[in-house]
Amino acid sequence: MNIAGMMKKAQEMQKKMQEMQDNLANLTEDGTAGAGMVTVTINGKNEVKKINISDELMNVSEKDILEDLLIAALNDAKRKIDSKAAAEMEKITGGLGLPAGMKLPF
Repeated sequence: MNIAGMMKKAQEMQKKMQEMQDNLANLTEDGTAGAGMVTVTINGKNEVKKINISDELMNVSEKDILEDLLIAALNDAKRKIDSKAAAEMEKITGGLGLPAGMKLPF
C-alpha cells in the first residue's frame, strides 16, 4: 500500500466532506402535516427557518391538534434533510466500501 497516496486521498476526502457540509447548510426542506395545514421549513443544520399554519387551525380549541401537527411537520422535514445528507455522503464515500453508519473522524 502506498501511504502517501492514501494520505492524499484522505485529504481530498476531507476537503469534499467540508464542501458537502457547507452545501448541506444551504439546503432547505419543507415538512408537512395535516394534509398541508402545517408546513415547516428547516435547513441542513436542522434550524427551523419558517413555519406556515393554515388559518383554519388558528382556533384555541384546536391547540392540541396544532401542537401535534407542528411536531409531525418538523420530524418530516428533518427526515428529508437527513435523507439528502445521507445521499451526499454516499456520493463522497461510495468508493470506499465503508460499513453502513460508519462515521469518519473529520
